[in-house]
Amino acid sequence: MTKPEIVITVEPINERLERQVRTSTAECIARAGQIYAQAFPQIPVRFDLNGRAAGMYKVRDNNREIRYNPYIFARYFDDNLATTVPHEVAHYVVDLMYGAARVRPHGIEWQRVMLALGAEPSVTGRYDLSGMPIRRQKRHSYRCACMIHQISTVRHNKILRGSAHYHCRKCKSAIRPATERK
Repeated sequence: MTKPEIVITVEPINERLERQVRTSTAECIARAGQIYAQAFPQIPVRFDLNGRAAGMYKVRDNNREIRYNPYIFARYFDDNLATTVPHEVAHYVVDLMYGAARVRPHGIEWQRVMLALGAEPSVTGRYDLSGMPIRRQKRHSYRCACMIHQISTVRHNKILRGSAHYHCRKCKSAIRPATERK
């Protein structure tokens, strides 16, 4: 069986709109600095994100950057300018104020920053992604005491490496591979 061919019908945003997003991001960071009376340095903004996420705040080796999905921005520009930009800036601000490892990604600190920036603290956008390049991850079956869970390859690999453990939100028991015996 062959995989269906994905036809990309959405073009990424153009340079003019990229500049507008970069400017909006810089203004949002500056606004956060005024609100919290703290200097938050500007950080690199990239338009290299693919998949389902409209944006991502990333830290690696003390290098911080905000990544945006140019295809989702192209189709839903105004919505992403109003929601995704403050969403990612809020992650950046929370990281600098509290340390990302010490707070939940969309916890109360992040929610407060979102509200201070004048944005609704919603976690995910629901967009029609047809015609956009998206990476489809294989899902892995895991079970707990009450149900079967489908988890991503990223989480599956973390479990295999022993670097993460996940629990069911309903019954609170640890999830294990569905093929594993108790």
